[in-house]
Order: sequence, then structure tokens, then C-alpha cells
Amino acid sequence: MAGYSKPMAVTPISELNDRARDIFRLVVENYLGTGVPVGSRTLSQLPGLNLSSASIRNVMQDLEEQGLLAAPHTSAGRMPTETGLRIFVDGMMQVAEPTVDERRMIEQQVEQGGPVEDALAAASAALSGLSACAGMVLVPRQETGLRQFSFVPLGEQSHGAHGANQALAVLVGMDGSVENRIVDLPAGITPSQLIEAGNYISSRLAGLSLQEAQEKLAQELSADRVALDEAARSLVERGLASWTNDASDRPVLIVRGQANLIDEHASADLERVRKLLDDLEGKQDISRLMEGALVASATTIFIGSENKLFSLSGSSVIAAPYRNGDGRVVGVVGVIGPTRLNYARVIPMVDFTAQTLSRLMR
Repeated sequence: MAGYSKPMAVTPISELNDRARDIFRLVVENYLGTGVPVGSRTLSQLPGLNLSSASIRNVMQDLEEQGLLAAPHTSAGRMPTETGLRIFVDGMMQVAEPTVDERRMIEQQVEQGGPVEDALAAASAALSGLSACAGMVLVPRQETGLRQFSFVPLGEQSHGAHGANQALAVLVGMDGSVENRIVDLPAGITPSQLIEAGNYISSRLAGLSLQEAQEKLAQELSADRVALDEAARSLVERGLASWTNDASDRPVLIVRGQANLIDEHASADLERVRKLLDDLEGKQDISRLMEGALVASATTIFIGSENKLFSLSGSSVIAAPYRNGDGRVVGVVGVIGPTRLNYARVIPMVDFTAQTLSRLMR
């Protein structure tokens, strides 16, 4: 819903009377179901409301002035603003749990055997098919357990006796794998300090994942328990960070069902859809958004321009973390689609898929 400016003040839903709440809820539910603005005449024909079109129109006008509804120029109907959608999702929506058939489809897709990556791709495809959105899964990173770490100086000895400008950080994993990264050296570092820093990591942090090693290092630094001088400390931090930064720059994101985003309503807003497809093609920013859900304990919902990534495409993301056998969050599953997606149906569907993946990871 890009293009609609937010009012300076928005009326909380708790301050609306029962009539306004009912009409607001019906407008939102009808809009999410059809994708088109809802007129007062449409609402007046619904059973149970017992209000004239004129009365409904007056309430809808009030809701528009209060920042909850908007009126597109091409229609006499109203649609929820992004703020209105957020209020509806947080405080009024009644979720519809996945049906038995939907649960069975998700479980069969995810639990069909084979490599974990295949199950994650299948989960993304299942969500896409059931939600009519694009399905996304952020794949858990392969964390390397440290066995040995060393620094090998590179380049000219431009600092004379003080050593080189860069070094090759060599990591030997617990599985025997060997990886290299080039790191910049602190000014004045000596060859003996390179050896000292490598020995410290190998002896004190062996057996830990990179994340665990960084956490332990931070704890020991704060408690001043690291028997290294300032330059060697800096080198240890840089060496460990070189792997973490590399991994975060290249997250693995599986996307399925982009074609679902080009539906019967897309022709009226082709620029928005094109921008969204561009976002998905790049994956980098979407991945970082999904990574934001890694720290959440429950399903996270991003609606439209609440996230600057979607200020142009006017899209929504529903994402839920999934866990390994230790209960630690290792990835995120979710969907992306227009802000008018069926939140009540899709939110529990994403949540159920995350639970199914968590069971698979045990």
C-alpha cells in the first residue's frame, strides 16, 4: 500500500465504539479476502450489521480520518492503511489453524527424507503453494568446530622488523576441513605475536563453534583473563570475526513460488511487483530481514513500510524461527507477499511449518 501517507495520530482500536470496531473489522476482512477496496453498500448487505449504507459510510469516513482506513482515488471503497492492518493483526484478528489436509501436506513435504537442504526447499515450496505467496527458508549455517588456528604473514615487510600488513588466517575444523581468510594486521604486530595469537585460539577455544569462541573471548576480555598484549588481542578478535562476517554477507536463502506474486491484482500495480521481485532476486536484504527473526521466540510479522526494505514494494513478511535438537534457533521459515495477504490463515501456517522443521532437526 505504498503511496498512502500515514496520519500524524492514529486512534487506538481500544478507543473505538462497538459499531466502529465491527465496521473496521469487516472492511479489513473483506479487503484481505478480495484484494479490492470495500464500499459501504457491500457492507450493508452483510448479515448481522443492520445499518444503512449512509450510516456505514459515515463510520468509514471517521475511520479514515483516524488513520485506520484509506480511500484510493479510483474507488469509492475503503482499504486498511498499513497502520490499520497492524492494529487488526495485533488486536482483532482471529487466526484459523491449518486444516488437517494442510498440516498433512506440510509434513509430507518436509519429512520425505533426503538431505536437510531438500527438506528446507520442500518446506518453502509447500508454504508457497498453500499461501499463494512466495515461500522462503533461511538455511542454518554450517558452523565449524575449531581444532587449530594459525596466522601466516603475507606481503612486504613494510614495517621493517615489525612484520607484514596482512596475514592468512588458517582454520582447521574438527572435521578436518581447512579454510583460509586474509586479515589486516594491527599496526606493529610482530611474528612472535602472530604465533602467540594462533596458539591462544588453538589452546583456549578448541572444540567450540565460531560463535561460541567469540562469546568466550568476549567474556574473557571483559574479565581481563586474556594473557595477551593489546596487539595480539586485536588479532585474535579479527581472526575470529573474519569467518563470522563472511558468513553473514552470504546467507543462504531458498525462495520458491515467486510467480505467485504476479496475480490478477498485479496488473494494477506492476511497479510494486517488479520492485518486490527485484528484492527477492538480490536476496541479500531479504536475508538480513529474515535474520532479524532469528532472535524472536515466536512468529514475526513485517507489514509494508514498517520495514524500509518494503517502502516501495509495499510487501509483508511473516517469518518464524525453527530450532535444532538443543532448542537453539538455527534458521527461519516464512512467506512474502502483498500487504493484503490472508494473515489469519497464513500466520498459523508459517508457525506450523516452523514447528515441523524443528521436529525434523531433532
